[in-house]
Amino acid sequence: MEIKRDKYLDKLIIRKHNGFIKVITGIRRCGKSYLLNNLFYDHLINEGVSANHIIKFAFDSGDDLDLIDENLIEVDAKKRKVDPRKFMNYISSKIKDNNMYYLLLDEVQNLGSFEAVLNGYLRKSNLDVYVTGSNSKFLSSDIISEFAGRGDEIHVMPLSFSEFFGAFKGSKEDALDEYSLYGGLPAICSMETDEQKINYLQAQIKNVYLKDIIHRYHLINDENIGELLDIMASGISTLVNPPKLANTFKSVKKSSISANTVSSYIEHLQEAFVIKCVKRYDVKGKKYINTPFKIYFEDIGLRNARLNFRQLEQTHIMENIIYNELRYRGFNVDVGVVEVFEKNDDGSRTKRQYEIDFIANMGSNRYYIQSAYEIISEGKLVQETRSFDKTNDSFKKIIIVAQSMKPRRNEKGYLVMGIKEFLLNENSLEF
Repeated sequence: MEIKRDKYLDKLIIRKHNGFIKVITGIRRCGKSYLLNNLFYDHLINEGVSANHIIKFAFDSGDDLDLIDENLIEVDAKKRKVDPRKFMNYISSKIKDNNMYYLLLDEVQNLGSFEAVLNGYLRKSNLDVYVTGSNSKFLSSDIISEFAGRGDEIHVMPLSFSEFFGAFKGSKEDALDEYSLYGGLPAICSMETDEQKINYLQAQIKNVYLKDIIHRYHLINDENIGELLDIMASGISTLVNPPKLANTFKSVKKSSISANTVSSYIEHLQEAFVIKCVKRYDVKGKKYINTPFKIYFEDIGLRNARLNFRQLEQTHIMENIIYNELRYRGFNVDVGVVEVFEKNDDGSRTKRQYEIDFIANMGSNRYYIQSAYEIISEGKLVQETRSFDKTNDSFKKIIIVAQSMKPRRNEKGYLVMGIKEFLLNENSLEF
């Protein structure tokens, strides 16, 4: 089954021959390798590029490592990187002329001195280089520093709902139910039974993501980070901070963990693209508030699997899906806070905070967005829009509800639409 990833493919196409290392990042199993080695490879072939001018190499492939006289089992057992000299010699043997060659490298962080190797390839005018990796610390930050701005990152997320629906056999309603439960890892689309999907997701979160983090950071107690992840999974879309999470860990797990350790674990999970921490932004004060923050999962199916598919609160799940969709569309997303002083009955004034679920920014465009699972009364509408009322600015304000509803404006001029209508129309915020 071929799932279209046109948004990401277009990002690669417009970056061809730009003199940068194209760095494709994302959580493991999100489809980075398929995007690079299938979709982009097919594009190059269709554009007339000769197959012998496209060099593919995966540093987690035993077959590919055999080509350079490296052994995958030995590399893994000794916890070492692939010898860069062997790899560079192999690449040199493949380049026969001065025509353009396309170098497609998978999991490049497993290559020793990969920054220096890639830096050298930047100086070759007939090499256009594309790399993938599953860890932001080893890729994004290093490439920014090592290449002085010559690393061009394309972050790939699990399937958006529109991508998922394109591969789903059924109605929009059934697709959204499935997506809300099992998420958007591409392999899910080819699985027929609930048992397959559940087992796959639980195995990924335990045996791939957490195991990878534990191995990479040499964690002694492999239970603590998993149990902390459980606590964060239970509290998606709620305000937290490391001391609060440490206290919850102590009360729930009956053991102690420091706030500093919590902060380190959160950083590890973010670097592996498992979660995202979202800071709050003071709309009126025009400044960020570092703590508390909110946590969302890169894939809602992994979150549900971590909790054994319990705690399926649709309000929080919908909010997580909206957050991921906004990021998929390219927005920078914050949690909004509106601080105002309000008069009390006795004439005194009290400072109050009202929350905006998301502030989505792209260039000069800004949108305020509330995720309201259902609005069952006028009082609920007032509650959901009070923060909008207090902003006193002209940025577009949008309410997204669970029921199917075409975009329309209410009496206050706020745009209201259903979640499916929002997810399936990339221009839905422009109505």
